[in-house]
Amino acid sequence: MTDQVTIGRALLSVSDKTGIVELARALAAKGVELVSTGGTAKALRDAGLEVRDISDLTGFPEMMDGRVKTLHPVVHGGLLARRDSPEHMAAADAHAIGMIDLVVVNLYPFAATVAKGANRDEIIENIDIGGPSMVRSAAKNHASVAIVTDPADYPLVAEGVTDLATRRLLAAKAYAATAEYDAMIASWFAFADQGQMFPPSLSVPLRLGQALRYGENPHQSAALYLPAFAPSGSLADHEQVQGKELSYNNLADADAALELVSEFRDGPPTVVIVKHANPCGVATGETLVEAYEKALACDSVSAFGGIIAVNRPLDGATAEAISGIFTEVVAAPAADDAAKAVFARKKNLRLILTGDLPDPARGGMMLKSVAGGMLLQSRDNGRLGELKVVTQRAPTAQELADCRFAWTVAKHVKSNAIVYAKDGATAGIGAGQMNRLESARIAAWKAKDAAEKAGWAEPRTTGSAVASDAFFPFADGLLAAVEAGATAVIQPGGSIRDDEVIAAADAAGLAMVFTGMRHFRH
Repeated sequence: MTDQVTIGRALLSVSDKTGIVELARALAAKGVELVSTGGTAKALRDAGLEVRDISDLTGFPEMMDGRVKTLHPVVHGGLLARRDSPEHMAAADAHAIGMIDLVVVNLYPFAATVAKGANRDEIIENIDIGGPSMVRSAAKNHASVAIVTDPADYPLVAEGVTDLATRRLLAAKAYAATAEYDAMIASWFAFADQGQMFPPSLSVPLRLGQALRYGENPHQSAALYLPAFAPSGSLADHEQVQGKELSYNNLADADAALELVSEFRDGPPTVVIVKHANPCGVATGETLVEAYEKALACDSVSAFGGIIAVNRPLDGATAEAISGIFTEVVAAPAADDAAKAVFARKKNLRLILTGDLPDPARGGMMLKSVAGGMLLQSRDNGRLGELKVVTQRAPTAQELADCRFAWTVAKHVKSNAIVYAKDGATAGIGAGQMNRLESARIAAWKAKDAAEKAGWAEPRTTGSAVASDAFFPFADGLLAAVEAGATAVIQPGGSIRDDEVIAAADAAGLAMVFTGMRHFRH
């Protein structure tokens, strides 16, 4: 296996023309023969370079709208022939097959074609055939052939000589590129074209976004991978304006905050504060700063070192308020100059801008690893429908609004989840307990603690609505909510003891509505 290979002939055929003229010019200066196809050949000739058409090399014209041009023994023989095999080289001589030492290919823009909403025929036409074939042939024979699929790697071959370590690196990237490309096509066919929710084989195209310092704990390694078809407004295309590098936990918490605040993307100014993937304060207000102060009041202790997401462009006044305590990350659709100037004084605070907020009703799938496999489910994009009043007393308009608000938040709280809300703000949140009664008690205790810290006469659970992410299996959890001062309840219903729970609500004078839908979040 030869280490150094001098490039005598290069085949250039790219969809993305970025940097190709400069590379071709550098190769030509080293005496490399340039062979090209279609639009790439035209771009090189327009730049004054001498180029040999692929049809001249093969003796066969490009045909069928360019579908058939590089699928030829002269091309693949020149790529696959082992230079150290007398039999291979004799066959090449017998059939007048010249060697190709470098292939530069990037593939038809399949993902971009899908993303722009093209029709099916156009999408199919953007499935590259000849390109991946050449990539795989060249990569297989990396002992002698260099394959470049990424314009960022052009400098590695621009001197007209490659070494084995470089060719091995480029081959690895090439197979990753074709694997990702085929995975995108397979995913489109399975989900979009065939409407399969759980195809027999699952291909998930992901690309490295960034390596992270470590995972949940310092002894764990971690990285962020991004999908080919990421929703707008997600962390996949965020801009980090300032602050330290985002950690694994920062990203997980920021995602939780963005998913919740996106529920209010068309609503009034809203602020979400998240700690360890659970919201610890959520509120709406006339302004962002008012919403922040209401959200912070719910649990100012847990908010320390938390993650904040807002549903409006961040302004200077809100930034000043947020700066009052230590905050890890602030996520917003945008931020004005005043807000950026305030946060610039907090050098470690990460400010990330998403440009939009994701659609909470969007479809999609969620993957979770288990020992020896993966769990796959559709996103929890369930929306509140018609509510069923099951008690003697119907909720007032304000109670109903608080019920809806509490229910929206509870959807994003780890089960078992209990959320008290009043006047567009969370009053107490109980998360992740093994029984619903304890969640109700913890949420009430947090509300009482918040009232003491704020100097209020009573906790905000008094006169509140309470949401439970799943049905009350016994009346005890509901009675704990009554003790905390709640006057209205929203829950899925469906327990074999619903009658018992409804009777307890009636006895306490509560208004209760059933949603018919639960929101477990494990």
